[in-house]
Amino acid sequence: MAFQRITVSEKAKELIQKLKTDHGDLMFHQSGGCCDGSQPMCFQKGEFYLGSSDVCLGVIEDCQFWMSKDQFEYLKHTHLTIDVVAGRGSKLFT
Repeated sequence: MAFQRITVSEKAKELIQKLKTDHGDLMFHQSGGCCDGSQPMCFQKGEFYLGSSDVCLGVIEDCQFWMSKDQFEYLKHTHLTIDVVAGRGSKLFT
């Protein structure tokens, strides 16, 4: 079995399906902000322009998930789980 770099919680799957119903095909890009500013962002497919240095981490709910090559080099040994929480969005490390 291939190593999965990214997975999605059941709550996130439900929200992604709702967003797809409302907005069509989607894509995700992990922002490269510093500190608490690095967040996965959701776009309609094609709305975010990928560069030649972006790396596809995988596919979640039939949506490609991307990040910059520089950030990938830093996080290449990390497994990401996309989840949904109530309130202000923020990255959580547990």
